[in-house]
Amino acid sequence: MCGIVGIIGTESVADRLLDGLKRLEYRGYDSAGIATVEAASIERRRASGKLKNLATELAAHPLPGNIGIAHTRWATHGGPTTDNAHPHATQEVAVVHNGIIENFKPLREELTARGRVFTSETDTEVVAHLVSEQVEAGLSPQDAVKAILPRLHGAFALAILFRQHDDLLIGARLGSPLVVGYGEGEVYLGSDALALAPLTQRIAYLEEGDWVVCRRDGTDIFDRDNNPVDRPVTLSGVTGALIDKGNHRHFMQKEIYEQPIVVAQTLRSYLQRFEGKVTMPIPDFDLSGIRRVTIVACGTSFYAGMVAKYWFEQFARVPVDLDVASEFRYRAPVMEEGGLALFISQSGETADTLAALRHAKGEGQTIAVVVNVPTSTMAREADLLLPTHAGPEIGVASTKAFTCQLAVLAALAANLAKAKGRLSEAEERSIVRHLAEAPASINAALAYDEAIEGMAGVIAAARDVLYLGRGTDYPLALEGALKLKEISYIHAEGYAAGEMKHGPIALIDEHVPVIVIAPSGPLFDKTVSNMQEVQARGGKVVLISDYDGIQAAGDGAVATITMPKVHPLIAPIVYAVPVQLLAYHVAVAKGTDVDQPRNLAKSVTVE
Repeated sequence: MCGIVGIIGTESVADRLLDGLKRLEYRGYDSAGIATVEAASIERRRASGKLKNLATELAAHPLPGNIGIAHTRWATHGGPTTDNAHPHATQEVAVVHNGIIENFKPLREELTARGRVFTSETDTEVVAHLVSEQVEAGLSPQDAVKAILPRLHGAFALAILFRQHDDLLIGARLGSPLVVGYGEGEVYLGSDALALAPLTQRIAYLEEGDWVVCRRDGTDIFDRDNNPVDRPVTLSGVTGALIDKGNHRHFMQKEIYEQPIVVAQTLRSYLQRFEGKVTMPIPDFDLSGIRRVTIVACGTSFYAGMVAKYWFEQFARVPVDLDVASEFRYRAPVMEEGGLALFISQSGETADTLAALRHAKGEGQTIAVVVNVPTSTMAREADLLLPTHAGPEIGVASTKAFTCQLAVLAALAANLAKAKGRLSEAEERSIVRHLAEAPASINAALAYDEAIEGMAGVIAAARDVLYLGRGTDYPLALEGALKLKEISYIHAEGYAAGEMKHGPIALIDEHVPVIVIAPSGPLFDKTVSNMQEVQARGGKVVLISDYDGIQAAGDGAVATITMPKVHPLIAPIVYAVPVQLLAYHVAVAKGTDVDQPRNLAKSVTVE
């Protein structure tokens, strides 16, 4: 969610801060603001809504100063108003904050009782007042921050500006990411390396509990116990060029079309194609002793984990537990010795998933992570890093990250089966061959984009939509329903096809489209039987299948979407494309904000 940029510069920073915020738009936000220090005075410009509103405000009222902080806010405490927009300020300090201060109410009551006056509804403003009190009492900025950090409970990344110090920024992180960037006579803070890409590629990642004092000539970093520490400076490798949509209308559309390339890039790290072998990023990592796998994720990543459960149990015959990250710790899971805990996240910063990872690590589990950001917190805390190579994903609704996750998980399932002695050389070669066919099959699926666009109106007019699938197509049904909800705001639900008779069939009438995902194969006849039960009750069926499936069962469907015929192993990867495209075209038909749908954030960094 929210984004942070801070600059201690050698020239005016307002324009560069705004540029940094533009790079963070993909995270989702509903207000934005910038604060600078000039002539021992804190100046702010804030606006609700899109960044263009802040740009208009800056054009009308330019913001001077060579030091500043900026923020895009996704509302938690208090609505998306200008008064609630960051930075929050007192006469002495300005603060931007990602995360949630869980104990802000008692802190606010305490501060109010001492005469502090609040101007917003946010939890963040208590930080500004706590630091300001200490500074007004005569403490240095560094000592003031050191004094108040232990009082903050919850999750935060902070950047703090001081009226009387035009060469000083202080940052801190606990549960939300924050990076330090190093330039020529300049220092930067950012919520990720992408925000700082045009400024520098020399990045240090703060660890959990770290706080940093930044000046033009360098930084001092301290751990949670206030001990000085060194954090390595690395090259981020993130391009300074603004990511654009190319000739596509939306980032989501562009990212759907990138899938043949990024899935191929991802598979290169996990397959020795000519040798017909699967491989691991850490070749000597021993999977043979794994007795149980626990998969934990949120949202779309959770559905990737559902598909992986089928694969792990089918190929490796290793039992798999699957949990929604936000529930995992609270059910007191029993974690067996010799278990592999596998965490899936696009950003590698998802708060619930990260908390679950740390819980599993405390239970003695081996930790593996599937992430798209190899420098993320989860990646740094894992025993086994399994990167996807999807590249930056800007659209809030995940597309290419999902298919790359599936590619990695399929390869991991094969590696686990191989380590367990359950995969013959011939079977291994077969798996490699079929996975290597996935990029071309995705490309073939994209060829039906125009046909999917043409039938989107059938869905766009609906109030409720159901998705059905069996086996690994069941998670695809859940993912298709999620995509439709996320970007078109149509109520949609995914079901295992065999569950229709256990309640959901009561919802069927002529106003409810039913999307059936049914590639020809072992489960096809049973799925079609459930589809016919829907048709018998007046349901409008949209059948997604291959040519053979359409020929066998397409009669009576209001629309069909023909996919290339693929092996069942890669069907979830390929059939992700039509459910993504269908959601995309329905959203476009409805005129919603495809890339930044209401109320959603790209990276959910608070519980």
